[in-house]
Amino acid sequence: MIDPNKLSVGILLPIESYEGAIPKMENQTQLIQRAEALGFDTVWVRDIPLNNPDFKEVGQIFDPWIYLSHIASLTKSIKFGIASVILPLRHPLHVAKASASLDVLFPNRFVMGVASGDRPVEYPAFNKPFELRSARVSEHMRMLRELWSKDFPTYNNDYGTLMANVGDVVPKPVHKNIPMYVTGHVGGVNLDWIAKNSDGWIYYPRDFAFTKKIVQDWEEALQKEGQPKKPYIQPVYIDLMEDPNFEPQKIDLGFRLGRTYLIDMFQELEKIGVNHTMLVFKYCSRPAGEVLEEIGKDILPQLK
Repeated sequence: MIDPNKLSVGILLPIESYEGAIPKMENQTQLIQRAEALGFDTVWVRDIPLNNPDFKEVGQIFDPWIYLSHIASLTKSIKFGIASVILPLRHPLHVAKASASLDVLFPNRFVMGVASGDRPVEYPAFNKPFELRSARVSEHMRMLRELWSKDFPTYNNDYGTLMANVGDVVPKPVHKNIPMYVTGHVGGVNLDWIAKNSDGWIYYPRDFAFTKKIVQDWEEALQKEGQPKKPYIQPVYIDLMEDPNFEPQKIDLGFRLGRTYLIDMFQELEKIGVNHTMLVFKYCSRPAGEVLEEIGKDILPQLK
């Protein structure tokens, strides 16, 4: 779903600037539809079960599965993704059915990131052991692939027991599988494991030199494990200024910059080997609609 041979540009919802943890979520449907018309590749939502004041961020507020269905129903072609579903806090049967349902109802549009979660307060709330999150991600991913690909699969583990020929998850995904893009190090696992067991890697925004080193490490891990090329994905926060020649200034997890330098940023990321970037508008000083229009009309055509 994410092309590992070029750079594509998506948006991490909400498409708005806001202070604090909770966005207003105003005009999101219209902005998402406009992003589709302008040629953005993907819109992404986050899986954040609880508002934890220590993190000062709740994403798009709404449940990710419900909101993805809402987005998909009101658009026609733009891909929609979750970055990322917190596997240890979910049961594999629920994740398998929800994800396969989106895949079947909206073919070739659903993109799935997976993660261990980075908010320790959520684990006792769900009665889950924080220290076992890496093992749970591994087991959960293995189970998802079986639940998607096999008729009447079985399991007997901490998630429960499913005996032979007594229950099956339907529908199955269109291709009996959904690519899973692992976020970060899912609680501490090494890059070789991610290269071997994922369909791509979502990592965090860093400066260009660090990103270049990380992408090189990713490509080396893929080669070491005998894997084909797989996409490298990252978000980046932007504050796009009216002056197209406004020189870049660092902001938290991104840049304040003009259009000319945003084009340079995309070209540099593509040169480094980044395959998809999720733009985040949280710190934008201009109306989100204006920024969306400028990127869609003046920048995306140049990248293509």
